[in-house]
Amino acid sequence: MAHDAVRDRIGRVVAHFHGAVWLRPPGGGTEWAARPEDLTPLPVSASLRARVAELNRRARHGR
Repeated sequence: MAHDAVRDRIGRVVAHFHGAVWLRPPGGGTEWAARPEDLTPLPVSASLRARVAELNRRARHGR
């Protein structure tokens, strides 16, 4: 999980391709590309919060 400072978004890193890092929002959605220098790894506590929120959304929506 990382914070994209340019877009002020949190995403799960899903790929590295041609110098870009691809992220997907917690809970799913459209991926986006970011420059590695614009990303900051999330602290463990923030990463766990985002993952729990993702699991809760899935449980509520039956996915």
